[in-house]
Order: sequence, then C-alpha cells, then structure tokens
Amino acid sequence: MEISTVNYLGDLRTECIHYSGEKILTDAPKDNFGKGEAFSPTDLMATSLAACFITIMGIYCQQNGINMEHCTAKVEKIMSALPRKIAKINIRFNLSENHWDKATFDAVVSAGKKCPVGLTIEEVVAIDYIFE
Repeated sequence: MEISTVNYLGDLRTECIHYSGEKILTDAPKDNFGKGEAFSPTDLMATSLAACFITIMGIYCQQNGINMEHCTAKVEKIMSALPRKIAKINIRFNLSENHWDKATFDAVVSAGKKCPVGLTIEEVVAIDYIFE
C-alpha cells in the first residue's frame, strides 16, 4: 500500500503528502546547503523515533488500563561527517506528570522500547533514551 507522495518543490524543499491528505514540508538543513526552514529528512527520522516510542507507550497504557496523561520528548540529532548520516539520537522524555509507581513506569518504558522505528534503526544508529 502506498503511504505517501513526495514532490520536489525546488530550492532543496519537498512536499510530502500522506494518503490522508496531511502534508509535511522538508528543507535541507543550513549545514547542508539548505535554508533550514522546515524539518529536514533526517530531522523527521529522529523525530519519528520519539513519536513512535510515545505512540507505543500510549497503546500499552490504553490496553492495560494505565492512565497516561502527559508525555513530551525533546529530540537531539547528531550527524557524522563522512559519510553524512545520523550517528546518534538523544531523546529526553518527560513523563513526570503521570505519577506511576516504578513497576508501571518500567513496564511502560519497556513497551516503548519495542517501537518499530527504534527496532529498525537500533543497530546502525546510537540511541540514548533519557527519562525525567
């Protein structure tokens, strides 16, 4: 099943159209000849890891009757030069407003670590999950 169409807009920008009609613009980053006015493709990859992790935690909570009221994640992407690729992704999660006991916290985080994006890239990109 096709999930999206990507159109080149010129000036190192693309328009990504999901089959639902939602759109995302990408732009090359300033350190790679772009304007840095939108997510770069590598920004989207790093950000999708955090979004996937949070989604899987949410699914686990929903299926297990656990109240997940709050979660934010700050994403840092570290690039290598030669070859230019994502070398490391640091994600700092804030789950502090959920007031879970340690066993619940550990179970929810364990579920998140099974997200498909993380499992796909974990052997080629260093990932550091940090929890507040």
